[in-house]
Amino acid sequence: MSEALPIAVLISGGGRSLENLARRIEAGELAASIRLVLCDRPGAGGLERARKHGLPAEVISPAPSGTPQDFSAQVFAAVEAAGCELVVLAGFLRFLPIPEAWAGRVLNIHPSLLPAFGGKGYYGDRVHAAVLERGVQFTGCTVHYVDNVYDNGPILLQRCVEVRADDDVESLAARVFEEEKVALPAAIELHAERARDGTGGP
Repeated sequence: MSEALPIAVLISGGGRSLENLARRIEAGELAASIRLVLCDRPGAGGLERARKHGLPAEVISPAPSGTPQDFSAQVFAAVEAAGCELVVLAGFLRFLPIPEAWAGRVLNIHPSLLPAFGGKGYYGDRVHAAVLERGVQFTGCTVHYVDNVYDNGPILLQRCVEVRADDDVESLAARVFEEEKVALPAAIELHAERARDGTGGP
């Protein structure tokens, strides 16, 4: 198996995608090492998942008077101190300005086929509700490189899900998440492969 890519995983909530990555790494299915879990919300369920898997976890909450750039500087200082080479936003909901040195090394997973149903305010069940309201026939998930606009960076990988006539938000979200569980590890591997052969980044 390839050398493990050191990654940081950023979360805001329950950490289901973090759990998926940790299990795949433990099973030898993903050549990565989670060096750091960062969360912007004290008490988020994902912190307990990190502890369960023995992963180092920190909470970095933005200062009330601070700017997004101040918050970003704290985050990337912690990421660099942990020796990470890739940052994965896995259910991380806060805007995170990307330093120039990290361009092409930050991935996000989004629960729709971007550019559809993306941008500020489109996250979680809000996305699936909008999909159903619009009446589209297909949705899915997207892993993309992060730039400084919500859900805007170059797309690395997408997986498609059919929208069924009897779907509600819960049923659609469940099927999309099953594809997210495949897409995110695959995208990390694809990024690592491109980095090894010199074609990494967007």
